[in-house]
Amino acid sequence: MFTGWKYRTVSVVGVILLTVVAVLVANHQLSQTLFTSHVPLFNRLEVTILSGESLYWAVLLSVLAVGGSLVPLYKPQPRRVLDTVFFAQRRVIVGGLALAALGYFKWSHRLPRATLVMTIGALIIVIPAWFVWIHRSPADDPGRTLVVGDDLEQMERISPALDVPVLGYLYPSVLGAGGDSLSVRTVADGGITTGADGTESGIAGDASALDRLGGLSRLETVLLQYDVDTVVLAFREPDRAEFFGALDVCHRHGIDAKIHREYADSVLVAEDDLEGIVDVDVEPWDPLDHLFKRLFDVTFATVGLVIFAPVFILIALAIKVDSPGPALYSQDRTAGFGDTFPVYKFRTMVPEGESATPTSDSENDRITRVGAVLRRTHLDELPQLWSIFVGDMSVVGPRAAWTEEEVLLEEDAPAWRKRWFVKPGLTGLAQINGAKSTDPEAKLRYDLEYIRKQSPWFDLKIVVRQVWGVMKDVQEILWR
Repeated sequence: MFTGWKYRTVSVVGVILLTVVAVLVANHQLSQTLFTSHVPLFNRLEVTILSGESLYWAVLLSVLAVGGSLVPLYKPQPRRVLDTVFFAQRRVIVGGLALAALGYFKWSHRLPRATLVMTIGALIIVIPAWFVWIHRSPADDPGRTLVVGDDLEQMERISPALDVPVLGYLYPSVLGAGGDSLSVRTVADGGITTGADGTESGIAGDASALDRLGGLSRLETVLLQYDVDTVVLAFREPDRAEFFGALDVCHRHGIDAKIHREYADSVLVAEDDLEGIVDVDVEPWDPLDHLFKRLFDVTFATVGLVIFAPVFILIALAIKVDSPGPALYSQDRTAGFGDTFPVYKFRTMVPEGESATPTSDSENDRITRVGAVLRRTHLDELPQLWSIFVGDMSVVGPRAAWTEEEVLLEEDAPAWRKRWFVKPGLTGLAQINGAKSTDPEAKLRYDLEYIRKQSPWFDLKIVVRQVWGVMKDVQEILWR
């Protein structure tokens, strides 16, 4: 993988060459004839071949428009493959719109419509592929590894297990005590590291030769500055917010995260990893499956919002007539890596007296008459289609737990936070098998099984079973 100015130079030169080639190919007689004759919607365009000064200006303007729109991608920084592809495609489209505006308002030399469409269509494919290719790691590249955490003793223990060069450490400041040994305790981020005599000191043992690059708050800055591709986590308590916050940053930038097997109880790791440093599955879905899942989510949510729009109004009126209070209520739920987001549902209970302790519907005397029907038919969940549409939730995944309830659930199921490694869903394997929060261990067991088996086909089977179950519940209520 190229880094620094070499990356900037290669990316800029590549964009220029690809744009020039795309314009020249689109301007060829054969390609224009085939395009305007066989491509639907564009078969009414005229074949227009540029030459001389007109071709020169067409190439120059295309390079300036497309190359200028891609400026943010010239900076080397970690990105997930899908993020790189989508971002590059959006930027190419922006460049194409700029060229179209120049032609439409006749501010400069005008590109023929067929040439413009063919050029941008080709660049939408080749430009993202180019940036993915130049950011790949060569087979002989040992990578850039960063050790992040708050447990210095653990850092010293795992350092010998790392078989790759390490850039340095990211950890809070520590203060030394008296004597020859280094007694450490974590202090506020941003301080200094001092020894017994008050002078600045490093970490003892194998870690002493490595640079301290800053505190935990500088994680994202250091990842981008050094173009890190692997982070090894060494936290004293791997179920704390700092640990999952670091995982979240790694996930957003497509950086591999690793942890010592001894400290891996709270994370998802490959089952064949038995000892030493193991990989954390910060992205259990592969890129293509992730794309299919998101397309399915958007389609499902869009169709549902359109079809059930009249039902929204009827349910809201029924709730208002049945009991005082708002038709909707919101609740903060836990998303991936400990983030939170508001979930909206139709109100099924009286507003007062909400408790975080999980209870079954039969034991809850706050449920209204309309609320009982909505819960039985799952219609109270319809507003969550909007959360799916905007990307806070997925159609299938572990049910997002109320942030206050989750504290109680973790007491009964210590590995509960393993559910944080996938986006929460409207339904899931636990729901179609009847596992509820009143039995957190069973619910966790089904959720982890889903995480291990997840795939677009598995999602589809869960959705079919859920829809079938809802239809049976509705039929039973109608018969009553």
